Amino acid sequence: MTDSQMRVVVNGEEQYSVWWSDREPPLGWTATGFEGSRQECLDHIETVWTDMRPLSVRGRDR
Repeated sequence: MTDSQMRVVVNGEEQYSVWWSDREPPLGWTATGFEGSRQECLDHIETVWTDMRPLSVRGRDR
């Protein structure tokens, strides 16, 4: 597997991860539509995942 075959996935708690683009994401995770090298995916995650707390925890602050 080459480094250029990755995608960004997100779960129901709005936590992000990197997954292989030729495999279905694990149960509970959904592809976001962003694909690229592992580093490009990590850079994208750094841009979009600005609050690392799970959604269920963030909701308590309201």
